Amino acid sequence: MTILYPAIDLLGGACVRLYQGDYAQAKTYGEDPVAQAQAFVAEGAQWIHMVDLDAAKSGEATNSESIARVCAAVDVPVQVGGGVRSLDAALALKELGVARVVIGTAAMEQPEIVPRVAEHIAVAVGLDARDGEVAIHGWTEGSGRQVVEVAAEFADAGVSALVVTDIGVDGTMEGADVAGLSGLMARSALPIIASGGVGTLAHLEALATVEIDGKRFEGAIVGRALYEGAFTVSQAIQALEAK
Repeated sequence: MTILYPAIDLLGGACVRLYQGDYAQAKTYGEDPVAQAQAFVAEGAQWIHMVDLDAAKSGEATNSESIARVCAAVDVPVQVGGGVRSLDAALALKELGVARVVIGTAAMEQPEIVPRVAEHIAVAVGLDARDGEVAIHGWTEGSGRQVVEVAAEFADAGVSALVVTDIGVDGTMEGADVAGLSGLMARSALPIIASGGVGTLAHLEALATVEIDGKRFEGAIVGRALYEGAFTVSQAIQALEAK
């Protein structure tokens, strides 16, 4: 079954969502990430996905206190990305109670760090793409490399999943890039967590129905649609389970 990952993106300690990765188009949805995480879990969420947007851009762990408070307040695993660019940064998150880290920029610039981190804490590689090209440094720069090419390099690196975001649809609620994600699934043995674009239950159902060689998407990260009230966490879970 495809798992729902409700998203809490932190910017200056507040819960926000960006539009197509643009920090200038951040919309604040609440000042209390702990209350938001607890609300998601109360509705049945099995995971919480968090992104430290400040750290993603600067590399500095700006929102550690908020992340620690969320981990302590919920009884489900918390996955965190943003600014995880060293083993020390990953270990620091582990100390906060994080169950899995998402490594993006560092996986591109220092791929050898991924298996080292995986020896200590579960790791997902974050592949954030704009028109198929992987973006880095909080989506502010292009890497010049394609998602499929990069994904292949981590097949034997101890990675537990790929978190794949289509920046072009992220925050738009116009639907996920099902075709692109399916193509990647067909070419990668790693579990894939889809992120970006989900705006309706039908979008979730479209992801949940994809099956290639017996594989389905490991998960779907949803943010803005939940905050905008398009559907609830419990409705999203039911939609994923129904397929």
